Amino acid sequence: MKKLTGSFRYTQWDPWLIIFQITSVQCILYFTLGLWLIVLGSLVGEPKTLDNIFQYHEIQIRDSGGQIVICSFVINAAVGALALWYIVERTKQCMDFSCTWHVIHLVICWFYNQQFPTTFSWWALNVACATIMCVCGEVLCLRTELAAIPVSLGPKTDL
Repeated sequence: MKKLTGSFRYTQWDPWLIIFQITSVQCILYFTLGLWLIVLGSLVGEPKTLDNIFQYHEIQIRDSGGQIVICSFVINAAVGALALWYIVERTKQCMDFSCTWHVIHLVICWFYNQQFPTTFSWWALNVACATIMCVCGEVLCLRTELAAIPVSLGPKTDL
């Protein structure tokens, strides 16, 4: 049952849509994060493993490998904003989906490392990336939502 909520869109509680949107955003972001790590890692000859994505001790600025991981996460946050714009399409939901991706990433990292992430660099990077993804996604979605709606009354007729 659709209802009008005071905006120009019809909204409906659709848990399957939300689940598929979350899954889509997760898949896109992990895929593109892997691509960024491969591309940037190949430039400096760094080995590529799942540790680069999930091992929180990899995030440090002391060597080129850690810097590549940090750059990949930041670039991927911008890709995440584009994913929010194309998949979620709602300014109000950008923060929810951005935080959902990062919370799921936290849980995966926790299980992968078999301990809760405690390094400052991991938390700083993920908070910064969540912020970048959320704010840029909101800007993109807001521009789309505030775009002028063309109103065509058909061909002009002189009465």
